[in-house]
Amino acid sequence: MLLNAIFMIVPVALLVLSVVIATNNFKKKGNAKRSLLLQLASFGAVLSLCLIFPLAAGAVGEPTPAVDASAKGMQYLGAALSTGIACIGGGIAVGHGAPAAIGAAAEDPKNFGKAIIFVALGEGIALYGMLISILILNG
Repeated sequence: MLLNAIFMIVPVALLVLSVVIATNNFKKKGNAKRSLLLQLASFGAVLSLCLIFPLAAGAVGEPTPAVDASAKGMQYLGAALSTGIACIGGGIAVGHGAPAAIGAAAEDPKNFGKAIIFVALGEGIALYGMLISILILNG
């Protein structure tokens, strides 16, 4: 139980730390390219840690019912996050695109068909998030 909490907290803490270090580096030196490379390197390190540690923990023995329940909970959490964040992004896209589409259609009614496509693309983001959550829950 404690090991699972450590596996969940350490990567998040490392990613937050890397963001803080990269932003401080950019503020002090103003070198955006170096800050980006630092951020990508730290992301790669955290990704490798996340891939290696669960594989080592899984090699220890058979999964227990508590691990299965934890995996099911993480599955629900991942599905909720993918849908929620995609819907927030879609809402922001539609919130910016719809007034522009209305303004373009008000100026020239011929532009309505072209303008509504951008609103539909913003809504598509939310649909992709829902599709991913369905794949997570059924996979």
